[in-house]
Amino acid sequence: MNDVFSAIEAAVTTVENNPLLNISIFGAFVAVTLFIVIRASRNNKTAADYYAAGRSFTGPQNGFAISGDYLSAASFLGICGAIAINGYDGFLYSIGFLVAWLVALLLVAELMRNTGKFTMADVLSFRLKERPVRMAAAITTLAVCFFYLLAQMAGAGGLVSLLLGIDEWVGQALVVAVVGALMIVYVLVGGMKGTTWVQIVKAFLLIGGALVMTIWVLAINGFSLDNLLASAVEQSVTDPQDAILGPGLQYGANPWDFISLAIALVLGTAGLPHVLMRFYTVPTAKEARRSVVWAIWLIGLFYLLTLVLGYGAAALVGPETIKAAPGGANSAAPLLALALGGPILMGFISAVAFATILAVVAGLTITAAASFAHDIYANVVKKGNVPPDGEVKVARRTVVVIGVLAILGGIGVQGQNIAFLVALAFAVAASANLPTILYSLYWRKFTTRGAVWSMYGGLSAAVILIFLSPVFWGGELSVFKVGTPIWPLNNPGIVSIPLGFFLGWLGSVTSRRAEDRRKAAEMDVRSLTGFGAEKATHH
Repeated sequence: MNDVFSAIEAAVTTVENNPLLNISIFGAFVAVTLFIVIRASRNNKTAADYYAAGRSFTGPQNGFAISGDYLSAASFLGICGAIAINGYDGFLYSIGFLVAWLVALLLVAELMRNTGKFTMADVLSFRLKERPVRMAAAITTLAVCFFYLLAQMAGAGGLVSLLLGIDEWVGQALVVAVVGALMIVYVLVGGMKGTTWVQIVKAFLLIGGALVMTIWVLAINGFSLDNLLASAVEQSVTDPQDAILGPGLQYGANPWDFISLAIALVLGTAGLPHVLMRFYTVPTAKEARRSVVWAIWLIGLFYLLTLVLGYGAAALVGPETIKAAPGGANSAAPLLALALGGPILMGFISAVAFATILAVVAGLTITAAASFAHDIYANVVKKGNVPPDGEVKVARRTVVVIGVLAILGGIGVQGQNIAFLVALAFAVAASANLPTILYSLYWRKFTTRGAVWSMYGGLSAAVILIFLSPVFWGGELSVFKVGTPIWPLNNPGIVSIPLGFFLGWLGSVTSRRAEDRRKAAEMDVRSLTGFGAEKATHH
């Protein structure tokens, strides 16, 4: 075992001697996916082709694409690192992300698919006043997408610092710019169809790579989970050593923080616009349901694998080596690959992780572009008077603008604590989007005022509380290491999510004008039967 450790430590220090191998593996992946995107883009003629891939994907295909969208770099690199260092408390992320899918499946997926055309705002504005609701929904969508984009961009910089041994800020900034440029090309050329195929390929590689590493780790430990956990305890630097197997390493001091995070994770998924948009790429409600069932199986399998990979990294690499490596906790999975299969496996796993970032970023960008072009430009500014190709042209220009902003933002957050960006995306989705979606689908007395109050109120509460929290002020991992936080919890979910629901109710019961009841009844029928979903028109 000591030989393994000395080999890993030597490899960690010399990892920069293999950049050529890593770049060539990554380059091969980019070449293959670009070829797929160009082939898939041949039929992009209408807005339905560009935003919803012509609704041509089957349930299983869309299930792979959803899991590709959902399993971001945070799921692979972040959770493996969290388990390797914090044990049981790190695995709670896996559980939170997985349980969140049940909320999406049971409450949202099929009804959203039946009611809308392309975006979340289509659903929300169906029976409410169109312009104020579309505007609010587009702003919350852009906010969620932007913060999620920043986190992925910052993750790209961190991963590359490990892969290529680039520690200089300029080098990382250059890498972020390359990722941004590639993402712009993917989305401009391929639209939703090209992006979906990239997600399917990436999900296949990511789950396949994780499965191979899991079987390898179990084989080393005689296919005994007991042996694996015993090895992890042996390498643990906590006191007592077996604390890595029990709860409390990360959240023992402040359980409220964990409750707040858990609420945001579990409820946030059902409000994430780039995941919701996937439901429109299938032809029927039945396929939407099938796609979520497939996604749950694939994502569930993956999160079970993270348990073995995380404890495997703790046992074979050691928490101290992981913390000391460039990229910190995020380097647990690539270093485990290095310990198992040497530089080639590490290059492959890192290229898959990098491709993961690229694919998620492309999905987020097309969602943000669709939201701006379809909701703000076509329906608020132009009031629906747009030529057939006008909307797609604006969407493509928006992609370039969002790409440039994401590159600048990603360079700005290099080396900073990116956890708050992901937490903010989930908290905003759960605080601003979810209450309005659920009220729209299930409560006939919901009004325009309720929707606008809920979206703007939830968004403002989430952003303000995070800005006042330890994420920003006064800690080792804070953005600003000075000052004292006014709000004690890292995640605002425990306050901002109930506030979003409350404001939606309050705005509705205080509205003087009742909304059109016939529209509400029509939405009920359509959401439950799918009747007329293809010809959905919005007045």
